[in-house]
Order: sequence, then structure tokens, then C-alpha cells
Amino acid sequence: MKVFLLFAAFAGALVPTAWSLAAPVAEADDVAAPPVLQPARPAPRNTVRTATVQAPVPPEIPVALLVDLSSHQILFAREAGRRFMPASVTKVMTAYTAFKLLGERKLVETARVPISKSLEEDWSGEGSSMFLKEGQQPTVAQLIMGSTTVSGNDATVALAIATTGSVAGWTALMNANAAELGMRESYFYSPNGYPDGGRTFTTAHDLALLAEATVFRYPQYYRRYFGRRTMSWGGYTQTNHDPITGRVDGADGLKTGFTNEAGYTFVGSAERDGRRLVLVLAGAPSGSVRDKAARDLVEWGFTRFASQPLFAAGTLVGEAQVQDGMAASVMLRAPATGIAAAIPTGRGAQPTLSIRYRGPLEAPIDEGEAVAHLRVETPGFEPVDIPLEAAEPVDRANAWYRLVNGLYGLFG
Repeated sequence: MKVFLLFAAFAGALVPTAWSLAAPVAEADDVAAPPVLQPARPAPRNTVRTATVQAPVPPEIPVALLVDLSSHQILFAREAGRRFMPASVTKVMTAYTAFKLLGERKLVETARVPISKSLEEDWSGEGSSMFLKEGQQPTVAQLIMGSTTVSGNDATVALAIATTGSVAGWTALMNANAAELGMRESYFYSPNGYPDGGRTFTTAHDLALLAEATVFRYPQYYRRYFGRRTMSWGGYTQTNHDPITGRVDGADGLKTGFTNEAGYTFVGSAERDGRRLVLVLAGAPSGSVRDKAARDLVEWGFTRFASQPLFAAGTLVGEAQVQDGMAASVMLRAPATGIAAAIPTGRGAQPTLSIRYRGPLEAPIDEGEAVAHLRVETPGFEPVDIPLEAAEPVDRANAWYRLVNGLYGLFG
């Protein structure tokens, strides 16, 4: 099947939101079809990839990633595809798994969870802890909060056993969710990231996907359970170790982690003026180095780059050819999130845009179906492919129309 490429290069200013289809478009030669890419693709290993300014990440932090979710661009990456042990950052996947079950009404926030003697003996006070005691009956909501806010290893195990009957049952859900999110380089052996000899592992790229899904798929639960500065339970008041929430404008979560095996790790997110960034740091030599780098990197991402809108949600971007349809082509529109590019401030960088699809597209096509990609190429960045939707349905043609279209293709 051929691939048809529509190419648009803009010699003037950046493309405004209301750029029309009258802009110059020329058809290029057939090219190999690009793969369907995840929004936050990892840079090749052993590289530092950034734009035209240096990111404030010290060299002693071996893994770092900063993604602009509004444009799906990687602003900075160092070893983003390298596997590492996430330590308590694992609890972000436990929270996501709980959020999904809540959304499916398979878990109830107000349900009480009796704490057993064995759970207290095995986990209360073991590493980061909510200090659960036998006979207590925290709610599901309190256990989730204990996991996200005070990093309670005991809280995650109590939640896992109460929900699925075993830790193994819960981690099976975690790994199924990881696969569904495209976290291809991740595996979860425990619900809390407690040292397990490396059986739990992930990458910065995969954690960025997880953070994005947590924030955008379950915004009500994200706001409820992340970004809290303290939590009190059983006579103990503990402080959240998140280095950016409450300290950096717009920061609202997610999670730190530390073990002797993993070093100091963090995945965090912040939003300003509708623009959201996600950062991942792993393997830092100390908490202070990690925390300063996290704050500096978020500020750098917001102040050294500006978001340039390209297409508003629903804007018609181009068209694609259709095979065996009641129409010979279908209009393509921007997704509901719109399309934007992150541009270094004070620099006249101009993106190049191209529409790519494996085609001609096969009818029938549903309105809203993702059928093509807009590739955004900005100097200093990896190319980004943004899904484009069919702006209208195209029914499959009957035999007569297929014959006419075939003859038109031969002689038209």
C-alpha cells in the first residue's frame, strides 16, 4: 500500500490558528510510511537531546526527560529509553490502576479495608509507611492518599489485597495497564517499588506516558489524590516529599522515589496557562540534587519555550484520498486538543508541517476516526506525529461506484 505525503513549508511567520487550506501545498514523491508514534518518544540511548539552549540538569543525574504535553514535543532527553528501577514512583501506576477501577465502578472510595495482623507485621513501618495497625479500617480513599502523599508501602499492599485478593493479582492489573498505555519497557513486580533485585523496571519515556494518562484520563482523581502537602493518620502527620508542588508555579504532582538500588527518582507535572509539562528524573545521587534539578527543569521548560498554536480543535488541515468510498477523498481535521508547537523564546524557529497516511484510505471511514498524522518538524527537536481525524464519514461504495472510481483512477 502506498503512502501519500502532503507537504507544507511556511516561509513566513509561524502558522496561525486560522491557517486556511489555501496555503501552498504540493504533492511529494511516495515515501515509506512512518510508524504510529507515541507522543513522548524516547531519544536514542546515550544521547542528550535538547533544543538550542542548555537544560539545567547536572551530569550526575543519568536519566532525565522533559515533555511538553501540549505539543507532544520532547524539550530535553537524556537516556530516556534506559531501564531503571523506579522505587516508590511505582506507586503512580498503583494510583492509575485504582483510578481506572474507580472509573469503572469496580472500586468504591468509601469502602473500608480491615487491616490484618499479617499486613501490620509485614509492612507497617517497613520503609515509607502509613503505619497501619491491625484492626484499623481505612477507606479505599485513605489508602490511595496514603500511597500518593506519604508513599505508604503498607497502604499499597492493603489496597492490592483488598481489591484483587493478592499482590500478584494487583500487579497483573498494573502490567495490563502498562501494556495498554504502550509502556513497552516497563514491568511491575510489586505495588510499591520496594527493593526486589531489579524485577520492577521502567524508563523515563514510559513514565511520561503514565503521567500523561493519569493527568488527562482521570483529572478528577488526579486533583483529589496528588499534590497534597501532608497527610495525618493514626496520630502521625507526614509531609509529601514532592519537590515542586507548592514550590513551583503550576506544579501539582506526581511522585518521588528512593532506594539504595535506584537512587533518587521523580516524575512530576505542572501546568501554566493551559500548557502542561511532564518531567522525569532518575538515579540522582541525592535528594537535594534531584529536587533542585526538578524545580530548575520545570522553570526552564516554561520560560525558555513558548507554545505556538498551529491549528485549533476541529480545524480542517487537509485531505486524504479514499479507496472504494462514496467519496474520493476525506477532509482531515485537528483533534480535540488542537495542535501546537513549542518554540524557543526569542528565536524565529519555523515548523515544517506534512500530512502523512498509509493510503489511499479504505472505506468505510467513521467521522472522528484517526486516519492520518500531521508531522511537525521544528529545528532542534525530534519530529512529532499528531493524529488527524476524518472530518466526515465516508461510506463504502456499491459495486457500480467502485467500478466508476476504478475507471477514473485509470483514465481520469
